[in-house]
Amino acid sequence: MSDAYIIDAVRTPRGIGKPGKGALSHLHPQNLASTVLKAIKDRNHLDTATVDDIIWSTSTQEGKQGGDLGRMSALAAGYDIKASGTTLDRFCGGGITSVNLAAASVMSGMEDCVIAGGTEMMSYQQALAAERAAAKMAPRLMGSGNEQLDEIHPQSHQGVCGDAIAAKEGISREAVDTLALVSQQRAQKAIDEGRFAKSVIPVLNPDGSVALDREEFPRPETTAEGLASLKPSFEQLADYDIGGGVTFKKQIQRRYPDLEWKGVHHAGNSSGVVDGAAALLITSKEYAEKHGLKPRARIVAYANQGDDPTLMLNAPVPAAKKVLAKAGLTAKDIDVWEINEAFAVVAEKFIRDLNLDRAKVNINGGAIALGHPIGATGSILIGTALDELERSGGRYGLVTMCAAGGMAPAIIIERI
Repeated sequence: MSDAYIIDAVRTPRGIGKPGKGALSHLHPQNLASTVLKAIKDRNHLDTATVDDIIWSTSTQEGKQGGDLGRMSALAAGYDIKASGTTLDRFCGGGITSVNLAAASVMSGMEDCVIAGGTEMMSYQQALAAERAAAKMAPRLMGSGNEQLDEIHPQSHQGVCGDAIAAKEGISREAVDTLALVSQQRAQKAIDEGRFAKSVIPVLNPDGSVALDREEFPRPETTAEGLASLKPSFEQLADYDIGGGVTFKKQIQRRYPDLEWKGVHHAGNSSGVVDGAAALLITSKEYAEKHGLKPRARIVAYANQGDDPTLMLNAPVPAAKKVLAKAGLTAKDIDVWEINEAFAVVAEKFIRDLNLDRAKVNINGGAIALGHPIGATGSILIGTALDELERSGGRYGLVTMCAAGGMAPAIIIERI
């Protein structure tokens, strides 16, 4: 089996994901994706006629985010028409999966040069929701959308699941708030020290002016007292009637009848709603040598893991154990851990279950401080792990994240 190498990784800064308020919200999603694809092309003097495929992740594939964003964005970025593209959806985990599939195609020997990445404009998702509300259409809710399947595997709202997991695991409001504060502090330190500078590409308006060249979401003024004062976000939602007297809370209690909980998650310890995109160039050793490209990392192993869809957010721990076993490594071998902070409880449980050194986990902050552009986040985190390995001199990085439906992809990379 051939090795797959990461040649480069780039991303946009993350803009606040609110229509008309975020610095990127007026742009077409293809603008964000083409920004990172063009950067990959230009930075590596890439002959795009030799790109075998572009594997892209976008969770909400509707309207402007529909129609195979990977292919259309490559065309918008000036790629040769020979460079094909496809778009996938693994909810929040798609940005890791796009890289994993790119690696698999190179490792198999069937392809030599693949670009992986993802885009999500949460501001556009909110605009779609507003359009549905104006048209008096039913809101999109979490779940399978299939009543028969929901009888077998009831699926709740992710925020309600986060609160339920906190109660089930005995994780306090104080613990999740503490993790959130650390995320903000670490993100600000990383920004101040320029740790993201190698990867972040400014996004331009159609007229060539700068739309955004810095992270827009972080709140460095956050304090422990401020977090403690925030009201839980999901307590009322837990009792929301989604039809026939069924609530999100009742869905969970069908599987866990004795579980009672109070809300611990709020806007300050949950992932930020943002717009963003990222791309990674993955090649074989032979392609890199032929085209004068210097690999930055080797993809060691990847894995996918499913878990209970009713609690939804618990698959990262078994996914990490699975990918470590595939790589023949232990948790002690990993120098940089990136676990997406979808909700603080996800990262807190991950650290506790694997008995990790907190100094090695989300070293430069996470989605609580920087934001979570669903389909793009996994690709962003892989690039962040690579940058940190190069900065610190570490060898191995492991990236994983929860995804709707009770899933988690994972990947281990080795710095070269």
